[in-house]
This record gives sequence, C-alpha cells and structure tokens, in this order.
Amino acid sequence: MENDLIKKYFEEVKNSFEGMDIERIKILADKIKEVKAREDTVFIIGNGGSASTASHMACDLMKNSIEDYNSSEDRLRAISLTDNLATISAYGNDLSYDEIFSQQLKSLMNDKDLLIVISGSGNSKNIVKAVEISKQIGAYVFGLLGSNGGIVAPLCDDSIIVPSKNYGVIEDLHMMIGHLLAAELKGENNLIS
Repeated sequence: MENDLIKKYFEEVKNSFEGMDIERIKILADKIKEVKAREDTVFIIGNGGSASTASHMACDLMKNSIEDYNSSEDRLRAISLTDNLATISAYGNDLSYDEIFSQQLKSLMNDKDLLIVISGSGNSKNIVKAVEISKQIGAYVFGLLGSNGGIVAPLCDDSIIVPSKNYGVIEDLHMMIGHLLAAELKGENNLIS
C-alpha cells in the first residue's frame, strides 16, 4: 500500500471529523442516559458495515452501562435489530427487505424508546421505513449518518452527519462515536461531558 493512499485516507478522516458537529455526541449520550433512567430501550439499526456497527454499539452500550456485573444497579436495554437472522430473513422473504426493521419495531417499540439509525447514505428504504414507524409510535430517533444525511436526516429528531462520501471514513467515525458513547456511560473521566 502506498503512503500517499494512507495519508489521503487519514486526511479524509481528519477533515470529516472536523466537519462534524461533535456537540451532538453529548446530546445522544444524554438521550441514552434518559432512556436508561426510565428503563426503556435503545434500538439500533443499520445495513452492511453499519449493521456490524449497530451490533457492536449495542454490545458496548449494554456492557458499559453498569459498574459491577453482579450488582442490582439499573441496566441499559440496547438491542441491535440487525442480529436476528431468522427474523430478518422471514420479513425479507414474506414482505420485503424494506420491512426488516419497521416490522420488528412495530412489535417491540414504545413511545419512550430511542432508535439510533446508522447509515452512510441515509437513503436505504428499510432505514427510512423504520424511522417513519418510530415517529408514528412517538419514539425519539437519532441518526448517525454520512455524506449529506440523505432522505432520513430531516426525518430524525437529531443527527450527527459525517461529511464524507467515503464509506470507510463514515463507518470509522460512526464506530468512534459508539466507543465515545460507551466510555461516557461507563464514566471514564466523562470523556464527552
């Protein structure tokens, strides 16, 4: 791999980071804390690499929302709707791939829950439908998006947009945001407070 490619990639990461509104990370962290305090649920969705980020984020948020694994302290319910292959393939087969998240949310979500949508383009039909259903239910929707935010950006209550067209850069920064949120929940020197 050429050094020019490496430098160019990291320049794009740096420029995209500098173009983000990082104050929105604190807003999302506070929303997650509110959901935890109410004992409601954070749902996370995404496609492809963003599906992996959704799984990773749900794991980190649940694991890092407690200090002592054996204590009776309140725990955060964080669920990645990308993880149940049987459910995804059933809705995809019987209805359409566009319905794989919205149908799950119809069964699981209440109006006090939080939906985090992760999308590089913000244009995936299954993401748009999930946001629309969540808004109908009355839940709060936060987008981790890329490029210009796509169709879904104005449908969200709030969002963080990584201003890049490079999916690798977008996904890298979304993952970093997930790690910051997990660190904040764990109270690691209040990294984003």
